[in-house]
Amino acid sequence: MSLLKNVGTIGGLTAVSRIFGFLRDIMLARVLGAGGVADAWQLAFQLPNLFRRLFAEGAFASAFVPLFNRHMTEGESEARRFASEVLAVLLPILVVFGAVMMLAMPWVLWLFANATLRADAEHYALAVTMGQIAFPYLLFMSLATLTAAVLNSLSRFAAAAAAPILLNICLLVALFWGALQPGGEATRQSTGMFLAIAVSVSGLLQLLWLRHWMRKAGFSIPLARPRLTARVKEMGVLIVPAVFGAGVYQISRFIDLAFIRVLPDGSLTYMAMADRWNQLPLGIIGIALGTAILPALSRFIAREEGDEAQRLQSNAIELSMLLTVPAAVALFVTGSAFVRVFMQAGAFTAEDAAVTGSLVSGLVIGLPAYVLVKVLTPNFFARKDTRTPVITAALSLVVTVALNLYFVPRIGVMSLAVAGAIGAWVNTALLYGILARRGFFTLTGRVVGRIARIVLAAVPMGAALWAAMLYGDPYFTGTTAERMGSILALIAIGLVSYALSAVVLGVLDKSTVQRLMRRQA
Repeated sequence: MSLLKNVGTIGGLTAVSRIFGFLRDIMLARVLGAGGVADAWQLAFQLPNLFRRLFAEGAFASAFVPLFNRHMTEGESEARRFASEVLAVLLPILVVFGAVMMLAMPWVLWLFANATLRADAEHYALAVTMGQIAFPYLLFMSLATLTAAVLNSLSRFAAAAAAPILLNICLLVALFWGALQPGGEATRQSTGMFLAIAVSVSGLLQLLWLRHWMRKAGFSIPLARPRLTARVKEMGVLIVPAVFGAGVYQISRFIDLAFIRVLPDGSLTYMAMADRWNQLPLGIIGIALGTAILPALSRFIAREEGDEAQRLQSNAIELSMLLTVPAAVALFVTGSAFVRVFMQAGAFTAEDAAVTGSLVSGLVIGLPAYVLVKVLTPNFFARKDTRTPVITAALSLVVTVALNLYFVPRIGVMSLAVAGAIGAWVNTALLYGILARRGFFTLTGRVVGRIARIVLAAVPMGAALWAAMLYGDPYFTGTTAERMGSILALIAIGLVSYALSAVVLGVLDKSTVQRLMRRQA
């Protein structure tokens, strides 16, 4: 299957999941508002979700997929044996870690809760209980990630890409229940408890879903006695640095929790809501591309097909910029409009929407860089080099933390968005520089020229959207019809203006589409 089709499959299903995620956040904003129960819920959900993104999806998949593909070249029985050995060791580690975290939850949350939440005994106790109920989600999702990694290695991308939809459906069920109840603090607290239960239930459902599709693919992972075999040790050596290399975005969000402690009540909710808009293109484009190219890169490098690896990497970068740059420019200009249209209502006030909208603009400054990190790191992981991305991630985090230490006391929560974006660009520059110096990948003049035209095409689109924002401002908080009409008008203006610019500048032509549609070996 071609790169474009693989990314389309993963990105399309991820888009469906993100749409459900938006409905979830719209309901969260309207039912829980910001601060109080909302901050308690965000804190309780952030921990298992961050660990899931950081260890399960990021580090685990990055270390497992290249090794699994190598064993597949030796025969399916060897690959099955390797997966069984990994599962046998992973399961008890997850059980013990989960038990410890649930017991230690009162002290763990204390490290990240802001002063307002720590001083509110009722809401803090609620956050602890919700965190304990939701934490089994990490166990289920880690096992689901192992299953998804096997499916992706077999080029069965659809089931894994569709699985997160189940999380959002479960959360929406809890939120719709809360929306039907009388308003008030008691309803918000009971809704928060139902949300925590829904998280763990969704993890179990995703695991069962993926195991079903793995069996349909003719693959199974038998459960064996835990043993630290040579192959498991090899993966262990790879996975520790991969935590930092693959999960720089999640580590950045984790560090944000520490800084949010000193910020006013509601800051955690503002960042979580703004990050949802940033995660839409990041998930659809960045994660889809990284997931799609890692198995193919691993095969090309294992067979010493350097030209094919270079071609695939170039196509991935060009496609990522073609999709990400206009998305970043559009969200930078119109982020506040989207927040007001979809989230400002009920318990989520105009002030809440204004802060969240400004954070969206700050976050998307780094959107192309976050996507490029997802696209470049597989080139290291495919070579079983998980150490180099650690170094680049560490340096970028030093920059991020230094900027936050200086700017958080001065500009508040906006510092978290901008500093993270700058750190992502530092990481991107380091990753590409090392790949080029080692002779693993170099951008050709043709690709650089196409990226330059993509950027130029986004400029008139941004100007057109800026002008439209001035005229549409009264309608972003009007009636439902006015809100929908204004946002549809913005989308149409953005699409038409970018399409015209792209045609004039020759951003997308027949030869480019054919190259991206070329079937992977």
